[in-house]
Amino acid sequence: MVSSTPLNLDSIRSTLATTSLGQALYLHQDLPSTNREALSLAQNGARDGTVVIAESQSGGYGRHGRAWFSPPGLNIYCSVIVRGTGEHLSLSQWLSWVPLVSALAVTEAVQQTAAVSLSLKWPNDLLLHERKVGGILCESSFATTNDPVVVIGIGLNVNVLPEYFPEELRPIAASLMEISRRSIDRNRLMAQLLLDLEQCLSELRTHGPIRLRQAYTARCATLGRQVRVLFTNEQPIVGIVEALSADGALQVRILAPSPRSHAMPLIEVRAADVIHLRE
Repeated sequence: MVSSTPLNLDSIRSTLATTSLGQALYLHQDLPSTNREALSLAQNGARDGTVVIAESQSGGYGRHGRAWFSPPGLNIYCSVIVRGTGEHLSLSQWLSWVPLVSALAVTEAVQQTAAVSLSLKWPNDLLLHERKVGGILCESSFATTNDPVVVIGIGLNVNVLPEYFPEELRPIAASLMEISRRSIDRNRLMAQLLLDLEQCLSELRTHGPIRLRQAYTARCATLGRQVRVLFTNEQPIVGIVEALSADGALQVRILAPSPRSHAMPLIEVRAADVIHLRE
């Protein structure tokens, strides 16, 4: 196993340049889930920008409750409490864009800190050569309609050697260290991540998603791809991803059953599992 410097509050704060995110910062050696802890804190009045970090998670989970591989001392598992919405955004716009811009912020922080370039799989998976290196899970809580709370959960594989992944994950999972070839300072990465996330959320609140949409599109590996879209209560579809809509939905042109078929419809996907198909 690789040596990885422990996470430390003083080390994170020494390079933390945010005005809000991480000003209230909690570090745990082990939690069932940073998201559950952050949601509990939020329901008890924790302020905007509160961050919960864990060195390991015994019950970490991703979308649809899938288990998240959370070994101790190697990766980043954190959750950020965000209160309110943007000045010019509806609640639905805010909730649809926060996961996307959070994923974008992580790619920027990784590029800055570890010199590793990640791509994005819609909506919020972080990819390294088509293998998953991280993901975002946003969960909402509405104490009152005037005080919407989003908890942004971030899981990022940092210093895991390939052989340390469970066998079933090795073909599909990756870590930053595979490219960097060196142990990455997670304290510095954590501070940079919070800064980039704060800047992306500020941009979304102040100016809406116009520039963020362009930046997300530039990193999105799903655009132009042939995909299979798996819905919860509908038949799956296969199509080509043409664009990202103004509200962050994926615009997919359904594949025609034969070359002679009429033009197929363009559908907007807002909630589904999207699988990249090999071309």
